[in-house]
Amino acid sequence: MSRWNKKQKVPEVFDSVAEGLVRLYKEKLLPLEECYKFHEFHSPKLEDSDFLGKPMVLLVGQYSTGKTTFIKYLLEQDFPGMRVGPEPTTDCFTAVMHGAYDRIIPGNALVVDANKNFRSLSAFGNAFLNRLSCAETKNPVLETITLIDTPGILSGEKQSINRGYDFTAILEWFAERVDRIILLFDAHKLDISDEFRRGIEALHGFDDKIRIVLNKADMISTQQLMRVYGAMMWSLGKVIQTPEVTRVYVGSFWDQPLRIDDNRKLFELEENDLFNDLQTLPKNAALRKLNDLIKRARLAKVHAYIISALKDEMPAVFGKEKKKAELIKNLRDTYRRIQSQYEISPGDFPNLERMQENLELHDFSKFPNLRPKLIEKVDQMLSEDIARLMAMLPQEAETRGDSQVVRGGVFSSAEGELNPFATGAAEGYALGAGTSQWVVNSSGDKQKYDKLFNELNPIEGKITGAAAKKEMMKSKLPKNALAKIWSLADIDKDGHLDEEEFALAMYLIEVKIKDDDEIPSALPEHLVPPGKRRLVFGAAHGN
Repeated sequence: MSRWNKKQKVPEVFDSVAEGLVRLYKEKLLPLEECYKFHEFHSPKLEDSDFLGKPMVLLVGQYSTGKTTFIKYLLEQDFPGMRVGPEPTTDCFTAVMHGAYDRIIPGNALVVDANKNFRSLSAFGNAFLNRLSCAETKNPVLETITLIDTPGILSGEKQSINRGYDFTAILEWFAERVDRIILLFDAHKLDISDEFRRGIEALHGFDDKIRIVLNKADMISTQQLMRVYGAMMWSLGKVIQTPEVTRVYVGSFWDQPLRIDDNRKLFELEENDLFNDLQTLPKNAALRKLNDLIKRARLAKVHAYIISALKDEMPAVFGKEKKKAELIKNLRDTYRRIQSQYEISPGDFPNLERMQENLELHDFSKFPNLRPKLIEKVDQMLSEDIARLMAMLPQEAETRGDSQVVRGGVFSSAEGELNPFATGAAEGYALGAGTSQWVVNSSGDKQKYDKLFNELNPIEGKITGAAAKKEMMKSKLPKNALAKIWSLADIDKDGHLDEEEFALAMYLIEVKIKDDDEIPSALPEHLVPPGKRRLVFGAAHGN
């Protein structure tokens, strides 16, 4: 073969989908973005951590809709800096992440950490960075996802807030990078303020990531709930301009007793659906990043066509400002011409009004001409490289297995086939063998629990999970709180409760209701019934 003949190019080999995305972005898309000042018009440059980081969930809503409480409910614990109240308590964007110990990282320190995917937020300035923080805590849920709490938006149609930073632009920054956006609404406050409207509109283009939650629905009757649901859908229809009906999850996402539990079954089913959706985010994260990179590449190509077209229209010497004003005014005509010339879908073009505003700040004569080689690289990435990364996804998913599912916190409260509060649990179980007695100088409460236990018709010293569940649900505590209490009380894990296990369950329920104490993740020694200490701690403790 002649040495002048071109060698066939060997396709690049990627060790993983995430590593492939990093290389493709840096080698093929980033040069196009930098050439045509894409970052000044649309979105800051992506960092390695944007591709390699954990999936993120963004919570957005007006004040007192339960965003912070929702995070606490998922984690089943407090996190550093957490404040909950009926007034606006969250005035920061807070990234709740996994850490070896509890600490708060301020915004200016957070954006210089190369291991966290927030570096490009520094472009929004100190006014915003002073309202940005990271709360690190040790929690199994955070080992696989990161949760982003946002400032509460004040209600009222005419409400205008001078935050000192561009709130909607920051929402858009997060929307591009997160895997799920949860819009929370309070069942008692359905009005959409001006700022909230702008925030929702900034999420346009990321509709596939949005999930809507109608929270605090346990405070109203079934009839009122139907009316509230209809009113919310009507309000949203004026803001979210999509032909599809938006999926709304109805429930009460906290660990307090339900005020009105007529709709308990509905709330449990809705909660299961939402949490199943969140639980699979790690599994689908690579596909989401692929999809977002494709969308970004298409926008970058269109942006290059627009910038080069405007450059071509500029005069060489005189009348530049007049021509610039004319081109900005007639930008829609430029869009149409490019759409026809390059056969581009109208949905790939940037927002017209925002593009016109950004163009006012630039000198068109300094724009570069069209560079076909940069476009060709991006086209090759979209047609060949992305396809090879897509083919790698099933194999990666099989290799990672269960590590791609969120575990811990509320996601694990109702696990176990013998837990009667688990999803799809049976209402009865076969009796286990053996009984145990609890001999203790107890309080009057213990006598009350024993009396109630005997009224439930124990067989061979135990009551079934179905009987215990019926009695425990009278507390009106939500399912996940009761599931956690069951896991603690059913010490021998046989799906039944004996007299002392039942007493422990009822005690934990009463403490939760009266004092709102956190349900422990494991039983401390003083809560383990004497008859069970040998089982829990071994022979050294005895009975």
